[in-house]
Amino acid sequence: MTLSPEIVAASGLQPTTLLVTHPSGLAHEVGAGRPDQPERLRAIAAALEGDAFAALRRAEAPAAAREAILAVHAPSLLERLEKAAPQGGLVALGSEIVMSAGSLEAALRAAGAATFAVDAVMRKAARNAFVAMRPPGHHATRESAMGFCFFNNAAIAARHAIAAHGVERVAIVDFDVHHGNGLQEIFWAQKNVLYCSSHQSPHYPFTGAASERGAYDNIVNAPLAKGSGGREFAQAWTQAILPRLDDFAPDILLICAGFDGHLHDPLGGLRLQRQDFAELTLRLAEIAARRCSGRIVSMLEGGYRPDDLAACVAAHIGALMGA
Repeated sequence: MTLSPEIVAASGLQPTTLLVTHPSGLAHEVGAGRPDQPERLRAIAAALEGDAFAALRRAEAPAAAREAILAVHAPSLLERLEKAAPQGGLVALGSEIVMSAGSLEAALRAAGAATFAVDAVMRKAARNAFVAMRPPGHHATRESAMGFCFFNNAAIAARHAIAAHGVERVAIVDFDVHHGNGLQEIFWAQKNVLYCSSHQSPHYPFTGAASERGAYDNIVNAPLAKGSGGREFAQAWTQAILPRLDDFAPDILLICAGFDGHLHDPLGGLRLQRQDFAELTLRLAEIAARRCSGRIVSMLEGGYRPDDLAACVAAHIGALMGA
């Protein structure tokens, strides 16, 4: 059942967790041998078919408004992607970005899913939301697509929350195994946006040192050594990130939910398990309940072994549903 935020808000239905996705996410083909495969979303969809997720409300993602993208990205990036989009076959824009005929729509709807989810949560049509779309977003800078990311979905969501809903403080937390260099760059000098990340270091994209703190002390980086497991992960969040997040008291919490820190993931070197992600989600939900009426929008980033990704997403969403 797909519902708009306006319909749900007017219906009087009890706000619950909202899943936002779209079939276009499956049409973003990148060719054999590359990590960000459509099977990632198929595995997630299958994992969410069980009775445990019967109460999960579902909606289809719209395409992002052009002005929402341009609130974050240079016009040249959007124009470059529009011109490069093929009618068939594959086009490589450097070593990390591959486009097929379905890629541009998937990227536009991934960004649109993020703004749609913000609207739903801010209008109380959902208590919290999870965006299951690809391509991911947190590496995309103002001017460049990189690291499988076309548009920076979380940055677009943050700017949308501020512009459309008058939000005064947005917090973005990121537990992907890779540092969200795009988010750090975009919000480096925006004092009303807090960006916090745990990530393997040294590792792609080779940013995110603890000394990188933003123009207004609004960046918190908690690097993790290769081989770190649940204990080190929890310690980084408990000591470096959660207190800062709590003190910031955001009006909405955005999560870059990358699960490539899982011990079996081919692109990472951390040793996390699905329970580590579930426990962190509950800790984040506790702060959101105290500081911003539980308003959370979580967006899929990495995680490249489909079965493990699906199990981790199910644990993450289960924690959101129980929050």
